[in-house]
Amino acid sequence: MNLRTAESVSPKHPDKICDQISDSILDAALRQDPNSRVAVETVGGHKLLVVMGEITSRAKVNYEQIARRFVDDSYEVKVKIVHQSPEIAQGVDIGGAGDQGIMVGYATSETENLIPLEVDLSRSLNRYLFSKFPYDGKTQVTTSDGKIVAVVASFQNVLRAQLENEVRDWLKEQPIKPVLKVFTNPAGDWDIGGFDSDTGLTGRKIAVDSYGPRIPIGGGAFSGKDATKVDRSAAYMARKVAVDYLRKRDAKETFCYLAYAIGVSEPVEAVVLVDGEEEAVRGYDLTPKGIIDFLQLQLPQFEETAKYGHFGNAFSWDK
Repeated sequence: MNLRTAESVSPKHPDKICDQISDSILDAALRQDPNSRVAVETVGGHKLLVVMGEITSRAKVNYEQIARRFVDDSYEVKVKIVHQSPEIAQGVDIGGAGDQGIMVGYATSETENLIPLEVDLSRSLNRYLFSKFPYDGKTQVTTSDGKIVAVVASFQNVLRAQLENEVRDWLKEQPIKPVLKVFTNPAGDWDIGGFDSDTGLTGRKIAVDSYGPRIPIGGGAFSGKDATKVDRSAAYMARKVAVDYLRKRDAKETFCYLAYAIGVSEPVEAVVLVDGEEEAVRGYDLTPKGIIDFLQLQLPQFEETAKYGHFGNAFSWDK
């Protein structure tokens, strides 16, 4: 058996709320100043929300007002924002990468969205259930040789039997058979969720945000960071390169690896694996500025990426 498992979390999961707040702040800054430098982290839970980080921008952003789109007046909101370190800025100002890092892009022909099947299925189920139950929740799908063998779904404010009926309705619409095990609210029904039950933090769902656990992750989180941070922009570019090579080579799967040194514009590594065969990436401007211009990453668009993953959702780097 070739077992593969991936999970997805709903937009009301504590970590995802924090991701959305951080990216909403980024979007607000970019609307006023496309050259904004933003690195914002959010932590929340138990009636307290803290927004902190580094922003250098001409924009005037009401951080608390943005945060209160996601939490009510019963929450204390604290904000601590300072300017980007001038020692980091000096390298970015001349077009260099905002940090060192390794980014991995991936594409596969096994799904229409060019992402792993188990990831595609877990997200699809999550979207379906969230449309019925717009609360904190998680889904997980295990496949074997292209068939679903196990499904797990835990959602707040819904009885196990009702949740199982919805999962089975979703399964009926899937062309992939059979399903051997279905677990719904396996620890019991629950009504306390979100920030009332757990603390959330920006960037903690990095595997969910990417391609699931079987594809390597470079290491950097995405949300709350502007595109001078190659953790984000180069990860998007690596996905675009992987998609392009998959299509033009009619391949089964492609990996793209990009690596950067802080303050240096050109990558120190830029390779693509096409069905296991490695070659140098050619034909792309892989400098931070080149990536930003090519993918239009100065446009406010990032809150949406913080909901159901950064790849396979018809963003510009997926096309």
